[in-house]
Amino acid sequence: MKPLLLAASALFILQTGFTQITNPKYKRKVEALLKKMTLDEKIGQMTQVTLGVVAKGGGGNEDGALDPDALKKAVLDYKVGSILNATVHAFSVDTWRQIQTTIQDEAKKSRLKIPVIYGLDGIHGQTYTLDATLFPQSIGMAATRNPELVARAAKVTAMELRASGVRWNFAPVLDCGRQPLWSRFPETYGEDVYVGKIMGSTAIRAYEADGLDQPTAVASCMKHYLGYSAPRTGKDRTPAYIPEIEMREYYLPQFRAAINAGATTIMINSGEINGTPVHASHYLLSDVLRKELGFQGVVVSDWEDIIRLHTRHLVAATPREAVAMAVNAGIDMSMVPNDYSFFDLLKEAVEKKEVSISRIDEAVRRILTLKYAVGLFDNPYPEKGSEENFGKQEYQTLALDAARQAMTLLKNENNILPLTLDKKILVAGPAAQSISALNGCWSYTWQGQDERWYPKDSKTILQTLQQKFAPGHVFSTGSKGFDSPDNFDTAKLKAAAADVDVIVLCLGENAYAESPGIIPDLVLPENQLALARAAANTGKPVILVLSEGRPRFITSIEPSMRGILLAYWSGRKSAEAIADVLMGDYNPAGVLPYSYPRSMGEMVLY
Repeated sequence: MKPLLLAASALFILQTGFTQITNPKYKRKVEALLKKMTLDEKIGQMTQVTLGVVAKGGGGNEDGALDPDALKKAVLDYKVGSILNATVHAFSVDTWRQIQTTIQDEAKKSRLKIPVIYGLDGIHGQTYTLDATLFPQSIGMAATRNPELVARAAKVTAMELRASGVRWNFAPVLDCGRQPLWSRFPETYGEDVYVGKIMGSTAIRAYEADGLDQPTAVASCMKHYLGYSAPRTGKDRTPAYIPEIEMREYYLPQFRAAINAGATTIMINSGEINGTPVHASHYLLSDVLRKELGFQGVVVSDWEDIIRLHTRHLVAATPREAVAMAVNAGIDMSMVPNDYSFFDLLKEAVEKKEVSISRIDEAVRRILTLKYAVGLFDNPYPEKGSEENFGKQEYQTLALDAARQAMTLLKNENNILPLTLDKKILVAGPAAQSISALNGCWSYTWQGQDERWYPKDSKTILQTLQQKFAPGHVFSTGSKGFDSPDNFDTAKLKAAAADVDVIVLCLGENAYAESPGIIPDLVLPENQLALARAAANTGKPVILVLSEGRPRFITSIEPSMRGILLAYWSGRKSAEAIADVLMGDYNPAGVLPYSYPRSMGEMVLY
């Protein structure tokens, strides 16, 4: 069935691809508004700042309260066209709706009353709203081989974003996951180009298909164009060297399919390819993206990446040259995001004729068209009744279904699984009592590690197994939290194992996002390997459960594991899905979305 689903979805995408922002009904309105705008108002539209710039207390804000003077400076003085991000953690639906209302109230005071468009990273659900539904990371969704599931999850994400008053989602990630060291690997749909094309395009259609002006849709943002996932060292935001044939075979097709499916915006690779920063590449941003692929939407930079043409890449002699270089290459909006330097520098560059007015108009035209398309000019405020689309019980059922379908059984020696209710089980390892290690990045906080902000009903693997068995059948030697020393105590594990029939050993990775997730190699930490050896040395059968965002080497411990379940980071219902598989209540059918390497010297892709 699954290959047929993929084929059917591919045909559907090819037949129905369209772009709502090319609708001619917006053209007259946009041109009329553009003629009224001053240079400052135009450059303001191209400027995007983070919420911390306008929040009370800056980036450390905890309650979502806005600073009236800072908001006035952003919206009225600098005419900022877009705001993004949360501050420290996710907010409630009500808080988000108040934030959006306050921002749009301020925009109403401006000369032309142009609304602000807000963007958030809803990577595997609405990341930054408390109690939002989190689905498996894209790497887990790829394991399901089920585009229909991707579409349903994306639709829920769109509705929960819109319920929060947000109309622009910085997703999906279309980077091809062919460098497993890369810390954003879990955000990809894996190493297969075809799977990435189908899953990514399906998500985009689901985000947008209801109509961008409807309270059940959001503008999507395909990212990160292009080749971001292939850094030579595996470290985030570092150089890639990609031959043209590989670029076109592995990294470009997903974006071509997404454009055909109607994607409205695109975010740019933070790194450089073959010595040229992508933010400065006229070839990739204009010749390939615009002329060859026919993309007509908004091109937005990634976080602080324009100024880095001067500070990091060293291709621009001055900050102003960096701004001119990026805008001339094809960037429409700068995710500055912490100050107004882009505004000031771009104004200087225009006055010095380093950037033409026609190029400014081109960018602003696209931004205004996007704002018309998402309905901001008709009603910039959170729609009445849209909050009713948040947190429905059916979303939890879907999240459980998605997590179950992602589960990938790697080994089941002599049918050690499923476990029977008469067994006594020791549940051990750092992921046994960790919620963050089941969800991963972009989970109520950027890094996803602060469990204070997870829903109160979130379950651990230990809790779900305890619920399956009668009292006195499930034991643990560890403590809550991935890094607790108790979770790595081999002596305690050995002593506790004497009274059980089987050990469920929960290893893998705690949550991480972007550069904080950089590692030098894929070997599991020694304290985890030592725990696995200690478990095997007890003589009791060991079932290894891997909660991880990328393939971590298990070569040295695999022979002594009787069963191995790869759970990925599968979202809010991960623990329930894992328990269902271990107990035989669900038959796992996930398929590896990447080649699982044996060692650093055997990183061979299919």
